[in-house]
Amino acid sequence: MTDPAFDIGARLLAMRKAAGYSQRHLAERAGVPHAQISIIEQNKSSPSIATLRKILSGLNLTMGDFFEDDRSAPDGPFFGTEDLLDLTSKLPASGVMDSTGRMAFRQIGDARRYNLQILHETYDIGADTGENMLDHFSSEGGYVLEGALEVTVGTDVRVLGPGESYLFDSRLPHRFRNVHDGVTVVISACTPPYL
Repeated sequence: MTDPAFDIGARLLAMRKAAGYSQRHLAERAGVPHAQISIIEQNKSSPSIATLRKILSGLNLTMGDFFEDDRSAPDGPFFGTEDLLDLTSKLPASGVMDSTGRMAFRQIGDARRYNLQILHETYDIGADTGENMLDHFSSEGGYVLEGALEVTVGTDVRVLGPGESYLFDSRLPHRFRNVHDGVTVVISACTPPYL
């Protein structure tokens, strides 16, 4: 569920100012148009996960840092369902997936501490990371538990079903899309952490 009290624009503005960056400087660091920072800070547009992640990379922050600055992940080594950190519930549904289906990412433990991000990912019908391909300095892999996930890595495209998996260099442009007529569930890992 989206947290109606969470103001993405105000949070981005505060974090940008705390870093001492102008909108233009952050845009250059993140590789996004200058106007995009302004539009998001004024809450005139909700960013997709890919866009927000790109902007946060310019601040050297993860989505977990952005949404849960006061959170503390349990030390482990074991985690119950209630211990997973929800990285996406505060994004408006319209912004999560560029108005397609909703995605939910829940993280196991403290990704920064272990330099490994393990996620329980849920893709609703039509969920898509967007036509703008993702790319970042990491390696990532995943295992499909349920549904059907179309994975694009560079020019390679494949639909993966339950029991199938992927592993690739995340510097290659990539995209994920639920092509199932129901929910798709994936367990993924990324190092260094990306979200």
